[in-house]
Amino acid sequence: MVRLYEEGIFLVNGTEIVPESKAAGRFDKAAAKKGTIAWSILKEHNTSEDMEHLKIRFDAMASHDITFVSIIQTARASGMEKFPLPYVLTNCHNSLCAVGGTINDDDHLFGLSAAKKYGGIYVPPHIAVIHQFMRERFAGCGKMILGSDSHTRYGALGTMAVGEGGGELVKQLLQDTYDVACPEVIAVYLDGKPAPFVGPQDIALAIIRAVFSCGYVKNKVMEFVGPGVSSMATDFRNGVDVMTTETTCLSSVWRTDEDTKAFLAQHGREEDFRKLDPADTAYYEGCVYVDLSAVKPMIALPFHPSNAFTIDELYADLDEILYETEKAAQKTAGERASFTLRDKVTKDGKLMVQQGIIAGCAGGTYSNIVEAAHCLKGKDTGCDEFYLSVYPSSQPVFTDLDRKGLLADLMDAGAIIRTAFCGPCFGAGDTPANNAFSIRHTTRNFPNREGSKPGQGQMSAVALMDARSIAATAANGGVLTSAEAFDTWGDIPAYTYDDRAYRARVYSGYGKADAEKELRFGPNIKDWPQMEELAENILLKITSKILDDVTTTDELIPSGETSAFRSNPLGLAEFTLSRRDPEYVGRAKEVRALEEGRLKGEPAGELKAALQVIRTLPGQEERTLEEIEVGSSIYANKPGDGSAREQAASCQRVLGALANITKEYATKRYRSNCMNWGMLPFHLKEDPSVLEIGDYVYVPGIRSILDGDLSDIEAWVIKNGSAVPVHLYILDMTADEREIVKAGCLINFNRNRG
Repeated sequence: MVRLYEEGIFLVNGTEIVPESKAAGRFDKAAAKKGTIAWSILKEHNTSEDMEHLKIRFDAMASHDITFVSIIQTARASGMEKFPLPYVLTNCHNSLCAVGGTINDDDHLFGLSAAKKYGGIYVPPHIAVIHQFMRERFAGCGKMILGSDSHTRYGALGTMAVGEGGGELVKQLLQDTYDVACPEVIAVYLDGKPAPFVGPQDIALAIIRAVFSCGYVKNKVMEFVGPGVSSMATDFRNGVDVMTTETTCLSSVWRTDEDTKAFLAQHGREEDFRKLDPADTAYYEGCVYVDLSAVKPMIALPFHPSNAFTIDELYADLDEILYETEKAAQKTAGERASFTLRDKVTKDGKLMVQQGIIAGCAGGTYSNIVEAAHCLKGKDTGCDEFYLSVYPSSQPVFTDLDRKGLLADLMDAGAIIRTAFCGPCFGAGDTPANNAFSIRHTTRNFPNREGSKPGQGQMSAVALMDARSIAATAANGGVLTSAEAFDTWGDIPAYTYDDRAYRARVYSGYGKADAEKELRFGPNIKDWPQMEELAENILLKITSKILDDVTTTDELIPSGETSAFRSNPLGLAEFTLSRRDPEYVGRAKEVRALEEGRLKGEPAGELKAALQVIRTLPGQEERTLEEIEVGSSIYANKPGDGSAREQAASCQRVLGALANITKEYATKRYRSNCMNWGMLPFHLKEDPSVLEIGDYVYVPGIRSILDGDLSDIEAWVIKNGSAVPVHLYILDMTADEREIVKAGCLINFNRNRG
């Protein structure tokens, strides 16, 4: 089904895979590296002469309503006067305006006022989810798009798109660049043709299962090539592509063909088509070989998209697999809640499901919903616990499904039709009952992504499946069923795109900035607090220690109802690590109070005690507390998997954090968020057992160290009246990243340079 090459490969004429070890001098590797589609797009967008260290300017950007307020506030504080490139502000996350009173719609109207003032594109609530709108209106062959949502992926349309934290979007708004080392490119060679009952989520989950745990494509570009690309319609390809985020790759791009051209022409943008193919000889640092004909209907059990099985595999070992999932749930919830699955198995060995969801940028596409409607036509979902909700991804998709009578077929079967909304992807829509099991064609199934609250004794969980198998399950009244059991697939009528809803409701203001317009603020929209610049010496207090294999951004700052506070930095910070370490906020505030007392010349006794130990260290005999900045730090083995949300870092920073200490950062975007918010991205060379909550870590001379070699940074752990030496390091930082951290945050950096 999926096979990973253990070495680089040469791709010859788009079809012949030659492993590097068997190339025997046939090819010029340096020249072949320039033969990838990715390399050509990166070269076109690189503003420097150095292709090893890229400085990228993007063609367009996109943000939704739980990120654009903070981005605009940061850019405004940094001196931005107008949007220098098309910037789309969609309202697809806090669309329901269901939590927190007026504050959600206050954010929406702030976005509209910003689009008018700075020259942006504003998409009102319920009109389109962010990524479907960008596919329909902005993605095109050879383009690059930057978004503040991690699923910013338009590779199936020949666009290299990147999801990053807000700081990177701010840099583009200030006409700076996205600075990154030239990424390696991995070929995803698609061969064969999917079976009619196999959908894009099945293919995506098969790939994610193969590559995630080994980090095969981490921070790299996935380039989809091979004859199998043309076996799938572009709408289908979009559903595979958006899930590449879950592999931890940096970006993705696909070879394009006549179907790509037809998709763009259908949306009135045929001029955005360009034939993209690798050169006759192209070199890739690795290859993911996918036999599409061997892919079977898949299910990714809680709590990660990589925890995937074919549905056949699940049923072949049902009790053991469900037992392992229950153990993972117990670990996730601790003793605060419980979640069970084996009690949902019927006497005849079938798994009962309580909810199905088809939604968002992954599930809510036209072809997915057509397939679901055809499967359910003339059937019903039953009148027991199970129910099905379907969210078309945009008003144009919604209206065409309606005009074809397909929504009626779904509703007649008992399905609930909802508007374009991303809520089921992050825990703000269709939250299931306690101990219920939901199957979803959405992007993620991390803990609490379904909206439950284990800290309050409430817990449900999500498995990811394709819309086809979800429809098959619905047709069986909630009995988990593979799409292979039905034969309704593949009869998809041509899509008719009609943008009247956009023309009626979307504000298109790019190039029409009006500086006289006033921003509309609500009571929850707050400015960023002032941040200190980095001192020469720092004293970090460990305020949380997380030894999980991976810590997601959902654990660092929860999604769901907390999203309503994303425009209020201090208000949101109250939720930091609340689901993973509820004591963290209190500990961090105590450290912040220590620093405030130090700045007033009133240091607490524990700082004086730490100073006595520091003065026993070589070269520190005369050190004073006036020369040492005090802040907090978390230790986590591998933080930052998942969302691009900058608040995963900024919430720590406004609580007084100066660093993260890790073994490894799960994603580039989380590490970038830390640096853009003035936090040092440390790695620990020793075993984490040297650090415990409450320990201090003293790092002398760090400001000067940032001007030089970062590979071995001497530090000391201070505990029990003594100091234990440890060694930290920081992976390469750009010159600007070093200066941003020294300045204390990106806002300070921009203010300092005028």
